[in-house]
Amino acid sequence: MAETVPVRCPQCRREHLYTVPSYPCRCGAPVAPELLRGGIPVRVRHRVWADSWLTLRCAACGRHDEWPRPELGCPCGALLRPPLAQPSDQSSGAACPSSVPAGGQAADAPRPAAVRERPDFQPVAIRTARDAVTAAALYLDWLGFERVRPVIGAHPASGVDLRGPDVLAGVDPTTSPTGPEAVETLWLHGLNESAVAVCFSLAGYTREALGRAESLGLPLFTLDLAGTPQPVNEAAHALLGAGGPR
Repeated sequence: MAETVPVRCPQCRREHLYTVPSYPCRCGAPVAPELLRGGIPVRVRHRVWADSWLTLRCAACGRHDEWPRPELGCPCGALLRPPLAQPSDQSSGAACPSSVPAGGQAADAPRPAAVRERPDFQPVAIRTARDAVTAAALYLDWLGFERVRPVIGAHPASGVDLRGPDVLAGVDPTTSPTGPEAVETLWLHGLNESAVAVCFSLAGYTREALGRAESLGLPLFTLDLAGTPQPVNEAAHALLGAGGPR
């Protein structure tokens, strides 16, 4: 069963229930980091790639692999890294591949009622900027948007990295929080093209960007290095519940 731990943001004091991610070992067993309950999370102000990975040992086969460190985006704009029970080289407690179904989530893990009929989202680990765009495209497809494709050309000046018939998205893979200019530009493109505009960011959002997105109704998601987007604002939660037009 996927472990859920309370995580309190040190900036706004808001408490979140965080579900610890699990990753598939090559042997098929799920591998999950152990978090320190009651510990104080660290706010990530500037992402350092070397510090964003964690070595975990599979309890089933003993193999050591590097996996993304657990991270959580708070609606206040802070990107949080929950504390680990052990600093590195953790051993996963999962020893049987059959104990967790495909997708790495427990069968009785809570899920929004509106998405119960969807299969579990299958993320891809993010190691490059292209991986971030791929993860966002897979997520939009999972939400129900069809034929979502990357925009040809690296770092388009328009700020639009993905397009589909009914959606366009910007993906910020940098290590600095996304600012309000990117939010406004993306919203304008969505308005002009009568498409749903969605923003994904690897390092979270500035307070100004959060406020601007709130006033515009633009869905904001953060991307963790496991490749699983997390909704940041009400518009993102609404999109997650309603899904795309498919």
